[in-house]
Amino acid sequence: MAANYDTTEFVDTDVAPRKPGPGTSPGLPGSLGLPTRAPTLEDTTRRVTEAQQKLAELKQAQEALERDRAALEETRRRQHEFTRGRQEMVQHLTRGVGLLEKAEFEARRDAEQMRQTLEEFRAALARLEAIEDERWSAENFNTELTRALTCIENARMEWNAARLKFRLLEDQRTATPGAPPAAAPAALLAERSLLEWSKLGLALTWPLALVALLALGLMLFLALR
Repeated sequence: MAANYDTTEFVDTDVAPRKPGPGTSPGLPGSLGLPTRAPTLEDTTRRVTEAQQKLAELKQAQEALERDRAALEETRRRQHEFTRGRQEMVQHLTRGVGLLEKAEFEARRDAEQMRQTLEEFRAALARLEAIEDERWSAENFNTELTRALTCIENARMEWNAARLKFRLLEDQRTATPGAPPAAAPAALLAERSLLEWSKLGLALTWPLALVALLALGLMLFLALR
């Protein structure tokens, strides 16, 4: 029986061909153990040109991204302005509509009350102007007088009620049509001279002086008796 043997025992590793390593390729200088060729000026220039082209392309891409970002920022700002502006104006207009509706209702109500009061004033004025007291006779004097006083009292009640509703009438309650405005007290004092004030003071005080003299004379007369 033949003995077992290893086939590698008969292989001479010194003369056996070597397998190419992972960093070498067949037919290249590196595979033969030769050094790699140094880059030439043309190679370096070409690589610099390629790098500059890539930088230019990256710069253009960056500028395009910056423009897109600026456009998006502007769009976001406008959207924010739209949302905030709409909410703000909706609140203002809603409040304004409520206030104006209330004011319109009150104005219509006041206008209706003013119209009714105007009709009542005209009717009361017509009734007062229709009174012809010069045509009253002795027989109907008391009756007509009572009727006229009742008409005046009704007109006064309407006037007082209207004064409570409309401040315009309240402000004009003491004004007399056609009367000049009252002069200020300071203006009245400035218009009079000292002689005029002396005469006015004498006119006001001489009755008191006369009464005092009469009283003094009466006391002397009683004392001498």
